[in-house]
Formats: sequence, structure tokens, C-alpha cells
Amino acid sequence: MVRHLEELRDRIARLAAGGPRPLGIEGVTVFSTGHVTEPLGTVTTPMFALVAQGAKRSVLNDRVFDYQAGQYLVVTVDLPLTSQITHATPAEPFLGFGLPLRPATIAQLLVEAGPAVVRSSRAPNDGPGVATSDADDKLLDAVVRLLRLLDEPPDIPILAPGVRREIHWRLLNGPQADLVRQIGLADSRTTLVARAIGWIRARYDEVIRIDDLADAVGMSVSSLNRHFRAVTAMSPLQYQKQLRLQQARLRLIAAPHDVAAIGYAVGYDSPSQFSREYRRMFGVPPGQDAARLQTAAIVQE
Repeated sequence: MVRHLEELRDRIARLAAGGPRPLGIEGVTVFSTGHVTEPLGTVTTPMFALVAQGAKRSVLNDRVFDYQAGQYLVVTVDLPLTSQITHATPAEPFLGFGLPLRPATIAQLLVEAGPAVVRSSRAPNDGPGVATSDADDKLLDAVVRLLRLLDEPPDIPILAPGVRREIHWRLLNGPQADLVRQIGLADSRTTLVARAIGWIRARYDEVIRIDDLADAVGMSVSSLNRHFRAVTAMSPLQYQKQLRLQQARLRLIAAPHDVAAIGYAVGYDSPSQFSREYRRMFGVPPGQDAARLQTAAIVQE
């Protein structure tokens, strides 16, 4: 495991030098920073995120997920996470790897693995659609081999799909197996909530009715609320509010003086309500928060 982590660190450091750029393998990302970062919210789609060096924190509503070198985060449904790098220095920068999780790949693996594996995946997962775990040597080895392919571009279209598939398989047989398997099942709680999330995301700046949402995904209101809260750790309306405020925060970084206009653009009719809810979520008023984030970005450059 130590050997694989060392190679992973070396490869990510080399690939991430100079900032974000396309890597040549669809969806694969690497990230490096020598500084602790401010918390920043975004809607994270289903993915596997591995830390090779340093530490990171992701927060879902009031639930905190800390993970460090040799550990990974899996997200199985679109979730509004607030994340930050919690340990990084210029001498030992944070180094991370990311790979989208593909429901079709997981579904195919479940079919090929046979009925026993599918039956075991029916066991309910009591936690939200995000979790952290230690990466074992087999999983680390697969990630390293995927990054090695970048040294041989002609091999990528032939070999990368197989290694990507192997990473999915390792996750399906790892500590978060029941959670990951839910992505590939058409009638799983995670899949049903994912449909509800897609409906909300398309209308995040509108007034929505829970009855309409329940009808759209083919569930009763009570079942929708129960399953939605279990997967996302919040109600559908709380989810919509987080989407609005996170989108507002991203817009404010670029235009810190247009507070009222941005509040209106994300669905708030009342500037005072927007400012109040923004402060409740991020700790400071919108304009002050935008100025702080811009200052932090300048310092880190």
C-alpha cells in the first residue's frame, strides 16, 4: 500500500503541476494545492475521490466527512457538499484523484456477477448517499495503473475502460459496497431520490410543490420525504435552498456588488430573506463573504 501511495503522489504532483487541464482519460481529474482552502459549496455528482496526500473535509448539511491520505470519499447521488482542504503545505501539498461513478457500469457488473451479489445489494443502506473509507491495496493499484496509461496515450482507448471498470468493481466489493450498488439498481432508494434531485435541480430557482415532485417521480409524499431525507440528510425544500445559496455564492465571487440581483436570480424575491438565509448558511452576509473569498483566492495564487 505504501508503494502504491508513493507512486500515486508522484504521478498526481506531476500531472497537476500548472493547474487543472484535460488529462486524456474522460472524467479523470487530479488536484494539487499547497494551501488550506476556504469551505466552498458545489453540487457533487456521483464520484470516487481519493486523497493521496494531505486531508480534506466535506460537509452535507450537518454531517461532516473527513478523509486523508489513503482514504476515499464516494458520492452516489447529486449532493450539495461544502468542501475544503484541511491539511496542505507548500512542502507537502494536498494531492487528490477523482473519477465519476457510472450507473451503467455498476448495473452491468451486478448482472455479470450473478444473482447472489444483486440480492445482497437489496439490503437497505441507513446512511446518506456519501461515505468515506480506507482504500485497500487492490483499489490503489487500479488507480495507479489508470494514471500510468497517461504515459502511453495510444494505450488509453484500449486499456482505460477496463481499468475504470475494475475501479468500480473494487468499490462494489469494498467497505461501501451496499452504498455503491444502489447506483446500479433501477428501483433502489438512491435511484428514486436521484430522479427527484434531477427534478429539483431543473427548477431550483422556482417555487416548487412537494406534491408535484412526488407525482413526477411516482412516489407518495410520505415515501418521498422519508427516502429523500435518508439519502441527502435533508428535506427536498432544504435541498433546494442549499442549491440556491451555493449557486448564489459562486455568482457572488465573480460579481460581489450585485447582491440583490443575484438573490433574485436564484429565486429569492426578498433581499432581506436572501441575506438572512445566506448568513445562516455561510456565517457572514453575502457581500462580506464574497470579498473574503476573493481575498483568500488572491493570497493562494
